[in-house]
Amino acid sequence: MADILTPALGESVTEATIAKWTKKVGDAVKKDELLVELETDKVSLEVVSPADGVLGDIKAAEGDNVVPGTVLGSVTEGASAAAAPAPTPAKAAKADTKAAPAAAAPAAAAIDITVPVMGESVAEGSMGKWVKKNGDAVKKDELLVEIETDKVAVEVSAPADGVLTIAADEGATVTPGQKIGSISGSGAAASAPAAAPAVAPANTGSAQVSGQVSGSKNETLSPAVQRVVGENNLDPKAIAATGPKGNITKADAIAAIGQASAPAPAAAAAPAAPRADQPREERVKMTRLRQTIARRLKESQNTAAQLTTFNEVDMTNVMALRAQYKEVFEKRHGVKLGFMSFFTKAVVAALHEIPAVNAEIDGTDIIYKNHYDIGVAVGTDKGLVVPVLRDADTLSLAGIEKGIGALGKAARDGALTMDQMQGGTFTITNGGTYGSLMSTPILNAPQSGILGMHNIVQRPMAINGEVKIRPMMYLALSYDHRIVDGKEAVTFLVRIKELLEDPQRALLDL
Repeated sequence: MADILTPALGESVTEATIAKWTKKVGDAVKKDELLVELETDKVSLEVVSPADGVLGDIKAAEGDNVVPGTVLGSVTEGASAAAAPAPTPAKAAKADTKAAPAAAAPAAAAIDITVPVMGESVAEGSMGKWVKKNGDAVKKDELLVEIETDKVAVEVSAPADGVLTIAADEGATVTPGQKIGSISGSGAAASAPAAAPAVAPANTGSAQVSGQVSGSKNETLSPAVQRVVGENNLDPKAIAATGPKGNITKADAIAAIGQASAPAPAAAAAPAAPRADQPREERVKMTRLRQTIARRLKESQNTAAQLTTFNEVDMTNVMALRAQYKEVFEKRHGVKLGFMSFFTKAVVAALHEIPAVNAEIDGTDIIYKNHYDIGVAVGTDKGLVVPVLRDADTLSLAGIEKGIGALGKAARDGALTMDQMQGGTFTITNGGTYGSLMSTPILNAPQSGILGMHNIVQRPMAINGEVKIRPMMYLALSYDHRIVDGKEAVTFLVRIKELLEDPQRALLDL
C-alpha cells in the first residue's frame, strides 16, 4: 500500500483545495500517472501516483481543503494491478477487427470533456457557442467550444476522436473541472463521418458558417470568426490567417471584408435596405470581459482620488532618430523601431525619480515598487486588455519593441495567460493609434499612475521667437492624488517631455 500525499505547496502557501480526481476507486494506475489536481490561491498543482497498482481509496474528496503531508488516498501495489486493466478490451477487439468490426465500437468508453483550469483567481466562465452539434463526429484536438472568463477566452478541444455529446449549453456558467460534454469511442467516430459527405455538397455555405474549412490547417473557426464569415459571405480559404497554429482570427476575417467588397461597388446602391430588415433596438448580454472592464473602471473611479495633468511634447527629435536608424535597427534586431520603446524608456527613468507614481496604497500603507513592470493597454475585438511587460528597466529598445509586439499579438489572438495580465506597476495607453487628440485615462487599479499618449499633429509653435511647424503630441498623466502630489505629477510629466525631446539625455543618464 502506497499513500498519496499532499506535496509542499510553495512559500507562504499553507493549504490547497481538491479540484478534481482523474481516477475512481478501483481504477488501474501507473507510477507517475496524474491522479488529482490541487488548487491554491496562487497556483495549480498535480499529484501523481506513487506506484503501479490500483487506486485503493480516496480520503479527500473534491472541494476538501488539505495541508502539506495530508494523505489524499492510497494505491494498492502488486498483482492486483495486473488484473485491473482487464476492463479495457479495446486491444482484443482491435486484434479481431477484420472478423467483427461492428463489435469494436461499444468497447471504448466515453471520455469526459471538462472545463480546464482557467488561471489564477478565475473561478468560473460562460459557455460560448459550440462549434459542433450534439452527435457530430469530431477529431482529437479539434476546437469544440470557447469558454469566456472575465479576463481571457479559453478554447476547449476534443480529447479524442469520436462522437460529441453536449452537457452544457451556450451561456451556461461553468467552473474548472466541470463536465461539459463527452466523446464516444473511436469506433463511433469512424462510422459517423461516412454520412457527412452526402450532406456537405448540398450547401457549401452552411459548412462555412458551422466552422468547417475544408483543406485548411485548422479545420474549425471560432464562433466570432464564424459570425463574420457567415454574415459577409467570405471564403475562409481565401483569408490570410495570423493566429496561433494557423487559426483565422476575427481581425483576419474583418480585414478580408474590405478586400472582398472592393470589386463590387454596385452593392452600395441600396443603403436604406438593411434598416427595413433590422429591429430598432437589440439587447445583447455583456460578455464577462466587458462586465469586468466596466466594474474595474468604476471601482477605480470610486476608490482613488483621480486627477489628470497635461503637457505636450515636440516629437521632432524622436521622429528624426527613428527615420535615421529604422532600417538598420530592423535588420539588426528583427523588429521595427516604434514610439512605444522611447516612451517606455522615458517612463521608467521618470519612475526612478518619482517613486510615488510607481507605488500603490494598501489600507493605511504605501507599497513602493522597486521593479518596473509596465502595463500596455491593447484594444481587441473583445475589449481592452492590459498585458504587462516585465522588468522594463532591464530591456533595450529592441527588447521593449519585441516584448510589446508579442504581448499585442497574444492579446489580439486571445492567447494571453493570466500571468501576463497581472502585477503591473504603471500603465501606458496609446489612444493616438485611433486618432485621439486628448483624453483623461482612468487608473488601472491598484496602480497610482497611467500615461496617455495621443495623436501626433503638425502645429505652429513658437521656437526661439519664430513660428515653426512641429509634430506635437499631447501627454496626459492621470494619478491618484491620495499618494501623488501635484508637484510630483507635474515633475514626472515634465521629465518624460525632456527625455523625449532630447533622447540623448537617456543615453547619457541625464
